[in-house]
Amino acid sequence: MTDSTQQPSTRHAIADQPAASRRDIVTGAAAIAALAGAAGTAEAQGVAPANVQFINPPTMAKPPGYTHVIEVTGPGRTVYIAGQLGLDPGGKLAGEPGDFRAQATQAFENLKNALAAVGGTFDHVVKLNNYLVDITAHIPILREVRDRYVNRATPPASTTVQVGKLARDGVLFEVEAVAVLPPK
Repeated sequence: MTDSTQQPSTRHAIADQPAASRRDIVTGAAAIAALAGAAGTAEAQGVAPANVQFINPPTMAKPPGYTHVIEVTGPGRTVYIAGQLGLDPGGKLAGEPGDFRAQATQAFENLKNALAAVGGTFDHVVKLNNYLVDITAHIPILREVRDRYVNRATPPASTTVQVGKLARDGVLFEVEAVAVLPPK
């Protein structure tokens, strides 16, 4: 329903509400720029952006190498990175057959490269999902490799599970991630 007394340019087409004024837009842009500047400063110091909070509630057991709860508020970009295997750029499996450490290291290098493609680093990662074919034998090695990449002061939330088989023969490990970056 259209109010014939108002100009179409002052109506919001979706919500049928008045459009934002220039002052609203300028104020909003200034706020976003200020937040982006604050996030840029935080990133330069190797800490999470101000809109990301890492929480380990005192009512829960202290986690080894990950954070229980990560809350993201305000402006930002959420990036989902598909599962990364220990494949080099040529598609060859890293290391000798059965070399979990080489595969895990290459998978984290691939994750690092995926983050760089969107201007991110491991400081932006808020969630990791790890898949291992032998959790008992490999979780200590995974923790060692992972800790060389993630921010250990504010580690991402993490889930690690054992699976029967991964997508390619000989693959022992896969890691996927969710990252939150400042707005562009």
